[in-house]
Amino acid sequence: MRMDRTESFWDKVHLDPLLLAGTLALLVAGLGILHSASGSNDALVLRQGVHMLIGLAVMVTIAQVPPEALSRVAPALYVAGLLLLLLLFVLGTGRGTRRWFDLGIIRFQPSELMKLAVPLICARLFAAGNLPPTLARIGIACMFIALPALLIAKQPDLGTATLIAAAGAISIFLAGLQVRYIFWSVIGGLLSLVPLWGLLHDYQRQRVLTLLDPEKDPLGAGYHIIQSVIAVGSGGLFGKGWLNGTQSRLEFLPERHTDFIFAVICEEFGFVGAMALIAAYLLVVVRGLQIAAGAQDTFGRLLAATLSLTLFVYVFVNTGMVIGQLPVVGVPLPLVSYGGTSLVTLLAAFGILMSVHTHRKRLSF
Repeated sequence: MRMDRTESFWDKVHLDPLLLAGTLALLVAGLGILHSASGSNDALVLRQGVHMLIGLAVMVTIAQVPPEALSRVAPALYVAGLLLLLLLFVLGTGRGTRRWFDLGIIRFQPSELMKLAVPLICARLFAAGNLPPTLARIGIACMFIALPALLIAKQPDLGTATLIAAAGAISIFLAGLQVRYIFWSVIGGLLSLVPLWGLLHDYQRQRVLTLLDPEKDPLGAGYHIIQSVIAVGSGGLFGKGWLNGTQSRLEFLPERHTDFIFAVICEEFGFVGAMALIAAYLLVVVRGLQIAAGAQDTFGRLLAATLSLTLFVYVFVNTGMVIGQLPVVGVPLPLVSYGGTSLVTLLAAFGILMSVHTHRKRLSF
């Protein structure tokens, strides 16, 4: 066995063409959809374009960093993220929440950083020992997951806290969680629903109750879901056409350029357009899982697979929320919804995937 020094152009620049193509397709589609969803707000679309360019630059930069270096910086990134979350309670801003640092020129949401830090620290933890992990190692991982999730839920931002907890749970599962632990985790999760219900804010409990019966308060708590479902259903098979959506253009649909942008897609491009977008997401997820399968160490495999499946969870939660099958938890549609910090974080995650893929050692026999 010897090392094959032949490298393709894409390996030299540390980019994966398939993942890059899927990402660019979603970004370009997102700008077009955002133009319509925002009521042809060119300034907003331009800002998103700037966010996109910054995110792509971050993606390319991180792709140059070997996975070994990413593993080494994981603890520092995790600690920095926790400190920023704590600092939010003193210096944070937001409408009734403390989720952002307002730096004047930009606004930064530290919870987005934990979407990378948690998978990184969990992959490093599990890669340091044998798999499947011991109960003690699983307990340490749960602590790493619970600390940021609780701090983010306290802001309050239950949606992001749930997604970070889900990312950590995916990492634990992929590490080889034994069946008996899965069983008792499910039982424990179900039993914890009762005390957790009492810890929720009134508006968070209202969101869950509204999901069960949105017609009970059609002009209040149920308004978002009702208008979203109307927009989704009105698109039919092929939609009303770009810029021709009535629910969004006439401003019946709230948060149409962020959390509910998928409803705009369904209204303007119909079932066919929505399925095409979901297919693009699935192709990106599958490519990420292929990269994970081809990784040559435990850290790379766990990290790439976790990030890929977490993207799937984001899409699943947002689309389920928009069609009225999940509570409204404020989760944007990845790469399409307006937002700077979330977009840059996602593209950074894709940079990590490309790093895992292009820094593998080529061997020949």
